[in-house]
Amino acid sequence: MATAPRPRTSTRDPEEVARRLTAWLAVRLPGAKAVNVTVPASNGMSSETLLFDIEHPEPPVRACALRLAADPSAYTIFPVYDMTRQYRTMRLAAERTGLPVPRVLWLEEDPGPLGAPFFVMERVEGRVPPDVMPYTYEGNWLHAATDAQRARLEDATVRLIARLHDGVPAAEAPFLATPGQGSALRRHVEAQRAYYAWVVDGLPPSPLIESAFDRLAELWPADEGEPVLNWGDARIGNIIYDGFEPAAVLDWEMAALAPREVDLGWTVYLHRFFQDLTESFGQPGLPDFLRRENIERRYAELTGHTPRDMEFHTLYAALRHAVVMLRVAYRQAYFGEVAVPEDPDTLILHHASLRAMVQGSYWN
Repeated sequence: MATAPRPRTSTRDPEEVARRLTAWLAVRLPGAKAVNVTVPASNGMSSETLLFDIEHPEPPVRACALRLAADPSAYTIFPVYDMTRQYRTMRLAAERTGLPVPRVLWLEEDPGPLGAPFFVMERVEGRVPPDVMPYTYEGNWLHAATDAQRARLEDATVRLIARLHDGVPAAEAPFLATPGQGSALRRHVEAQRAYYAWVVDGLPPSPLIESAFDRLAELWPADEGEPVLNWGDARIGNIIYDGFEPAAVLDWEMAALAPREVDLGWTVYLHRFFQDLTESFGQPGLPDFLRRENIERRYAELTGHTPRDMEFHTLYAALRHAVVMLRVAYRQAYFGEVAVPEDPDTLILHHASLRAMVQGSYWN
């Protein structure tokens, strides 16, 4: 299914990072050593992850994961990596909701030790629905599960999102408010416009993305709803499962105060992205899993809030994903892995479904 070489995920030297990590840890926990330092094969192109064990007579935990801000010289996916914000969000979500958020141990705001800020958290064992190849393809544990097991995982995931939204009053997370004027949703969308402008600065713009922004304005909700703490990257690929129950909720870098439907739209669309991709390659995928109507119904049962304006919010999710994918593609071009085509919209893997959403025919 690959249309281009898999993008590189790091420009850092793993051995050098491991050496510097050991030196840093010895200061934080005298006598401690960082051992078995590895970079997981599934590392993303945003914040980087290192796995290591602490060798010490009385370690706070033994198995750790480190989230390191992206190398600013490596054509980053996002313009800012606020590790302090992620650290605070994870602590708040864990304390107020009881969700299985990994225990955060240390925050390092000084870029000196590893070249960028980072935080260390407890490593949780389990299994994650894969992105490559997507869990909608045959040959992975979730695809091989029974319908009942997938239904259990789906329900547990929706319960997790509902619990997060109900558990943290927006007033307790002012640091997650998006800067700007107007409502939380207006500011959230304007931040995405600013991100898109940053992505295409000096490069070919995307007519499709710009038409999607125009369509959002036409579909704007009459009642936006009150903002809640949004996870931001609310999808099953960011959850470690123990069996079919969530054991750890990961990747909080996109957290924000926004209407509930911003998270729900992302959950719905990111699954549809993988499902559409799988069907385009002639496989059935998982057509009965994470269906939009089932997510909306279950969320309403759990919270008493019936999701609304979901055409707007699923379009918004697809648009946001398109901006990220465009940045990834331009990053590949920067490293000489792909050439920029005449039509930049073709760099967006889901351009057909995004266009159908803009035209209002996708959910028909």
